[in-house]
Amino acid sequence: MQLHELYPFEPERKNRKRIGRGSGSGWGKTSGKGHKGQNARSGGGVRPGFEGGQMPLARRLPKRGFKNPFRQAYGAVNLDTLVTAFEGQAEITVEDIYAKGLCPKALPVKVLGRFAEDGFKAKLTVEAHRFSQSAREMIEKAGGTVKALEG
Repeated sequence: MQLHELYPFEPERKNRKRIGRGSGSGWGKTSGKGHKGQNARSGGGVRPGFEGGQMPLARRLPKRGFKNPFRQAYGAVNLDTLVTAFEGQAEITVEDIYAKGLCPKALPVKVLGRFAEDGFKAKLTVEAHRFSQSAREMIEKAGGTVKALEG
């Protein structure tokens, strides 16, 4: 068996549109481009977003705000999620969090302090790039330790 013998089979393959091959083909003479004009020419047409000289939409709309090029995005993981995902585990590392799919591997991990009203009681050693103040306080209050990989 060879590549050309695989599916789709010969009768099912669609032939390409062969334009400019005479009037009998249905795509002769002007080859489906109409008569004259910019789009009938070789290399003709306009760039994307061009509106015929009218002020383009991208320039008509107001530009607002500021995009900080130095902003660092973090993958947020809540304490309650960590406790349920790593139940019975005393130490949680960044690699564990990535392995469970709780945070994208491209982003550094930030642990946030969301937890139920009854309080956080698990004695954990949690390693992450950053911690929110509430998450840090909850872990340390329960007798656990926090390992921050960033300042």
